[in-house]
This record gives sequence, structure tokens and C-alpha cells, in this order.
Amino acid sequence: MKILKHGPLTWSNQHLNITEQLADYYDLANENVGSALQIYNDTTKGIQQIIKDAIANNTPLRALGANWSLSPVAATQGIILNTKPLNICFTITAGSISPAYKGESRKLCLAQCGTGIWELNDFLHQRGLSLSACGASNGQTIAGAIATGTHGAAIGFGATQDAVVGLHIITAPDKHIWLERASYPVLSDSFPDKLGATLVRDDEAFNAALVSFGSFGFVHGVLLEAEDDYLLECYMRRVKYDQSWTEMVTTLDFTNPNFPYTNEAPFHFQTMLNPYDLGNGAYMTTMYKRPYRSDYTPPKPNGAGVGPGDDAAAFIGKITDYLPGAIPFVVNKVLASSLTPYEKQFGRLAEIFNNTTLRGKIASAAIAIPVSQVANVADALLDVNETVGPFPGMFAFRFVKASQATMAFTHFAPVSCVLELDAVQSQTTQQFYSEVWNRLEQLDIPFTFHWGKMNELNPTRMNSMYGNNLNRFLAARDKIIDSATIKIFSNDAMKQWGIDG
Repeated sequence: MKILKHGPLTWSNQHLNITEQLADYYDLANENVGSALQIYNDTTKGIQQIIKDAIANNTPLRALGANWSLSPVAATQGIILNTKPLNICFTITAGSISPAYKGESRKLCLAQCGTGIWELNDFLHQRGLSLSACGASNGQTIAGAIATGTHGAAIGFGATQDAVVGLHIITAPDKHIWLERASYPVLSDSFPDKLGATLVRDDEAFNAALVSFGSFGFVHGVLLEAEDDYLLECYMRRVKYDQSWTEMVTTLDFTNPNFPYTNEAPFHFQTMLNPYDLGNGAYMTTMYKRPYRSDYTPPKPNGAGVGPGDDAAAFIGKITDYLPGAIPFVVNKVLASSLTPYEKQFGRLAEIFNNTTLRGKIASAAIAIPVSQVANVADALLDVNETVGPFPGMFAFRFVKASQATMAFTHFAPVSCVLELDAVQSQTTQQFYSEVWNRLEQLDIPFTFHWGKMNELNPTRMNSMYGNNLNRFLAARDKIIDSATIKIFSNDAMKQWGIDG
């Protein structure tokens, strides 16, 4: 493995809201001599040596994906490991499949940790396949995306991690494992021998490792179960913000006449509120799964450069930090140009959700809530906006199937609603966030913070949000990961949030 050490430096994330002084920053890269498997295994050894040295020197490590998170999940005063160049993808042969596996080997893909979602999309499309779900953009790495629970609005499938069926985890300087669910074996018992890894099949450990915010050792490889390529038929409409909207979002009754199809549940469902333009209704985006065909016109951005799959992060930074009195006018002006309703646009998942561009310095917070509470939360947001606002952004609600991952923040079953609050970075925005969290607690509305976005998580909230799930997570980690490895992969955020002591 190649390692480029940069020495002490000041590091910041993509959104420039987290800054840390590092002891060192390593760029990790694969060698270019040998077969793909030989190169991958050589990198495993290199990472083990890094872990060994870090333990000996009591130096914390954090693996960095695309530097996308707005939370301090990747921050450390020790060494950051840039994994983006670690991007080998493998197909799986029929001979490597467990006899108990009922799926198709051609739909399996083993992706090295730094593989970008955009790279996975290309790799799979060349084979007639697609991811089952992704986030609104394609800039994350696969390990980073699952570590923080990156989601879209796949109401019948779930978040990115819900496509994962195997994990290769480096757990100590002298040990690494191939981890699957015991209830869902995928690869043969002999497959881990190719990696030099130990086979572990354990549902509790697997579900704990899926969303583990970089604290479950070094996740080197991710086995994904893809599906046949497909198209999405996409719509954005303005619908009345009235009782029919309330019934639509709290019951998920897709027979509502506002939907393009009243006899079919959408693949993707989200709704957005501009608090300064409610008279013209809410925005509603729906996407329907269609068989793949080549004779379609791929989607194009509108005049503001915003495509059908873009979320508010793609344009909200155009709202600068104006005086409070001007915010409603500026928000309306930006949204009028950015959110243009459209009908029946087609594209592959990778073409709809393909934006990696950040426009301006944005803040972003997100929480999951029960679907039954969506209207109550909307009312609370509008009330807080009157007293603490004006909020320089909009309120977006995405609906995603609950995840099996122990620490997934989208754990409200059967469907979680993710409230996204994208805005301009400012003290006013932060005050608005704080007031919203406090208001929801006063109203006894349960919620969980997105691991990769701005939050105000502490041990009390952690216990309230996850309860015994945190105990299960810690027990599974202690069972699988060497204690010295756990220590060096911790950071201040893990301690402040109440995950590590």
C-alpha cells in the first residue's frame, strides 16, 4: 500500500463548519502491481500496520471518506486516513456463493471502502445493474455513506446501508473478519480465505457494524446486493398546504388525487415547505420505478442548474446572510428559480441523484421522526420560525423505510420521515436549530439526529433516542473488535455524544 504522509496540518470538512488541528494526514492508495485481489490484500496489511503503530503511539485514527459530513464524525487530533483512492470493485463469481444464498451472484459487488457512489453507479451500470437506493447526491464514498446512514427517500426500500450484505472489517493489527448475517449467508464459507480473513456470521454484530460512524474498526470492503437497472419516472408538483397535505404525509395514502398515479406507491416521496410562500402550496416530489430502456431523454438541470434529484443543499447557499427582514423575500426569489415543477422526467438512479456541487456556505441538520408526527412537526417549525426566525431556508420531509441497522437514525418503523433543514451557515441558523430540538422535546415528539449532519447530541439525548440499542451496539462491538482498536478509532464526538467513555 502507498502512504503519503503530510505531517501536522489544519483540516476542514467540505462545508467548512468543522476545523481540526491534526497530528498527521495520510493519503492511502493501492499499489499498482499484481492482481486486484493481491493489491487489495496488500492494502489490508498496510492498514493493519497503521493500526499497530497507532496503538503503540496512542494516536487516534479516523478514516475519511469524501469529507462530506457536517458533524464532527470524522474529526480527530490524531491522524486522518484519506481512503478515497481505495476504490477497487470486484464482481463475485458463482463459485464464491453460499449454497444457502437465494440471490444471483451477478448482482453482488464488493467495493473497497473509498469507492465513490458515482464510481459504483458506473461500475454497476456497465453490468446492467443499479444501486437500490442512495442519497440526494453521489459524492460520498460507500463506507462513509453507510457509516452515517446516508438515505434518500426510497419509501419501500430504505437507506444506503440496507443494500449491504457483507463487510470486511480490520479489527486489530493481527486480525480482520468477513462479517455477514447468520440469517442471510451470502458468500461461501471459504471465501474469507481469499482475503485472509476470519468468517463471522452474526446478525447482532452485522446490524451493529452497518451504521457505526467510524468506530467499529476499519471497514475495508463492502458487499452490496444490487438490482437490475431501472428508470425513475419523476414529478414535482405544487399541492395545497391544507388538510389533504396533512392526511397525505401522516397516513401515506397514495390514493390521494395529488399523486400522478393513485393506484401505485411511489419509489421516492418527499415534500417541502417554503414557510414564506405557503399560500401557493407545498412542493411534492414523487418518482416511480420503471423497467430500464435506452430510448429516453436523460434529465437536464433547469435554468438555475438544479436537476430533478437535487436537494436544497444544491442551491440554498445562494441565500446569503441578509438582514432578517429581507430573508423571506430572498428565500422566495431563490426558490422560485431553483424549484421548477416538472412532469414525467426519466432517468436512471445515477442520473437523477448525481449532484456533488455545493453552492455557497450552507448549514444542514436532519432528524428522523415517526410519520404520524409530520404535521405536528411542521406546525412546530412554523411556530418557531415566528418566534426565533426567520429561517434562511426551507423545510423538507423525506420518507424512507426503517433500517435494520442497530444505530440507524431512520429506525422509526415501518417508515421514518427525515426532516431536513438546509440553510445558510449563521448564528441565527444555529439558534433556530436549537430551538426546534428543544420544542420537539417539550412536545414529547421522538426524534433522532442524522449522524453526518449538524446536531446537538449528548448522553441524555443519546439514551432517549436509542436506549437499549446503544447497549446492544456496544456489546456487539466489544465482542468483535479488539479493545485497543476501539480506543484509537474513538474521537471527541464519540465521547461527547455518549458512545465512548
